[in-house]
Amino acid sequence: MTGLSDQAWRRAIRNGMLVRMYPGVARLVGTNESIEQRIIAAVLAVGHGAMASHRSSAFLWGAPRPADDPIDVIVTHREGLRSPPGVHVHRPRDTIHLSPQRQMNIRCTNVVRTLCDLGAVDPAGVVDAVGHALGARLLSLGTLEVALHLHGRPGRHGITALRAAVDAWAIDTRPADSLLERAMHALVTRYRLPPVEFHKVIEGWEVDFWVIGTPIVLECDGWATHGLQRDQFERDRQRDAELTAAGWIVVRFTYRAITRTPAKTAERIRSVLARWQRLGPPGAG
Repeated sequence: MTGLSDQAWRRAIRNGMLVRMYPGVARLVGTNESIEQRIIAAVLAVGHGAMASHRSSAFLWGAPRPADDPIDVIVTHREGLRSPPGVHVHRPRDTIHLSPQRQMNIRCTNVVRTLCDLGAVDPAGVVDAVGHALGARLLSLGTLEVALHLHGRPGRHGITALRAAVDAWAIDTRPADSLLERAMHALVTRYRLPPVEFHKVIEGWEVDFWVIGTPIVLECDGWATHGLQRDQFERDRQRDAELTAAGWIVVRFTYRAITRTPAKTAERIRSVLARWQRLGPPGAG
């Protein structure tokens, strides 16, 4: 691929102009070492038809991954296959969703296949990877449900972890719209607050959480969608005004409040509940 003869290749490595990474693959001296470099080198070393997969593909799709992850490569054939030292080469029997994609200009498995495979090597990492994919709008929970149906066969490693991750990202059997809502639901459970209903429609508006049996509505605000998007900001203000006029109590929380100070946030919700119980419904007394 470099246009060098074998002799020139060996000479360049011997003279320190190239640094050998795998058989037939080297990097120029002075180039910055990176995870992306290790992944593309492994894909090239494995050869024809190879794609980054599992942990490596999850990294390329932007999921949070440890810097010391092993390199995973997947192939659909066995002819002339090379297994470079230190590279996990996977030869699956399940060939669904194996059309190659490119991320960072590296051949890799698509995001659905990546999530299906990740659980086979790192079950604990699947929840965060699914959360990233949903948050980045790479796919939907509906897409993952279809994937579970297609790949969910006996002996298919990784599907149990993916199914658990899909369950973790569903609230009251409905998809969680954001990290914020999932975090709020966990907070309500952890601090034993009164039960809530997700996405209740009130006065024609869909709210994040309704505290069942009360006029209290809990809204979860993310800066990207509720602060930077002017139309969303205006809709939020209109909704709050109409709900308040109808006697509802709207309480808003930020991501920082929900995740960094959950005890304080829970106490604030308890205070609102206590005040409503003391004063009673609007017009009481």
